Amino acid sequence: MADRTVLISGGGIAGPTVAFWLAAAGFRPTLIEQAPQLRTGGYVIDFWGLGYDIASWMGLEAEINRVGYHVREMRIVGENGKRVAGFGTDVFSELTNGRYVTLARSDLSRLLFEKIKDTTEVIFDNEIVGLEEKSGSVRVQLKRGGERNYALVIGADGLHSGVRRVAFGSQQRFEKKLGYAVAAFEVEGYRPRDEDVYLMYGLPGRMLGRFTLHGNRTLFLFVFTVEESPLPTALDLQKEMLRKKYADGGWECPRILEELGHTDELYFDSVSQIRMSRWSKGRVVLTGDAAFCVSLLAGQGSALAMISAYVLAGELLKADGRHEEAFSSYEALLRNYIRAKQQGAARFASALAPRTQLGLVFRNLVTNAFALPGLARLVIGKEITDAVQLPDYHWR
Repeated sequence: MADRTVLISGGGIAGPTVAFWLAAAGFRPTLIEQAPQLRTGGYVIDFWGLGYDIASWMGLEAEINRVGYHVREMRIVGENGKRVAGFGTDVFSELTNGRYVTLARSDLSRLLFEKIKDTTEVIFDNEIVGLEEKSGSVRVQLKRGGERNYALVIGADGLHSGVRRVAFGSQQRFEKKLGYAVAAFEVEGYRPRDEDVYLMYGLPGRMLGRFTLHGNRTLFLFVFTVEESPLPTALDLQKEMLRKKYADGGWECPRILEELGHTDELYFDSVSQIRMSRWSKGRVVLTGDAAFCVSLLAGQGSALAMISAYVLAGELLKADGRHEEAFSSYEALLRNYIRAKQQGAARFASALAPRTQLGLVFRNLVTNAFALPGLARLVIGKEITDAVQLPDYHWR
């Protein structure tokens, strides 16, 4: 492959990861990001397994543990704030040999970006609006900046991928909505602070979580059932929807809804999966959530994004840039693994925010049972373990 230029759309998790490993393989990556700068805020993720291994190979293990959190308890509280269920998280550390951390997704994105900023051309505040495959290249039309030619184009731009829309068709062709929506925001100075404890409060079809962050900040996470109708996109309408959903809530709901009124940064989206029969088309290929979003509630999206990015770059190295061969092997290695993760994520969504009062009671009973020796390991061991082995690509 004489022309080793690759345009990568998306500056979140998959994009910087694939840029790092493509540079290690001798390619010339360019990263384009729609936002004017790296995104902040959002939500926290649990990070372990092969994703953690890849971050370690990139020299990030010490940093992710420095900025992350080592949660010691997941606690479900009732109307008065008292514990009704929960379990300690020692089992996660045991199953992962201590290689388990919770961190802000934006922090992981920032650390990954730091690793590629000196080896990858980066274009902020721009996006791909047109793709035309020519002999040996792809002509890319940018929203701001005319046209450029690249040997390959990688869509690593998430659930609402612009590359997927341009190259494969509208999102509704591939999106499977799970019947939930999620919202998150941060505030400063909120009390009380429960360090290294994830608190959850539940109503039928609704969950509200609180997590203490570094720097006197607190994260709130809402998960709630929704109908098929489109979600609001305006900030004031999103806030109004949350107020109506949680108006009858106990615990700290009134105070949290009051804090909601003061924020200008609210993450708000549907809980969806992306299911595609193919992840590539000609010289264009998708990775991470753009190809196979398992849903935010799965808690593994960032790790899966890094795994898929690593394998994609590795297969391109192995095939010496022969993209048809590389893309085919990339899908063959990961498709069954990803399908199993999607199936598990769909089950987890209903367990996190059961739709009925009886469902909440059952969820709490199961959660308390995790305290029994060996049961948590038996129940979640399969979900924690990665059922795929990464090839040794002999990086240059």
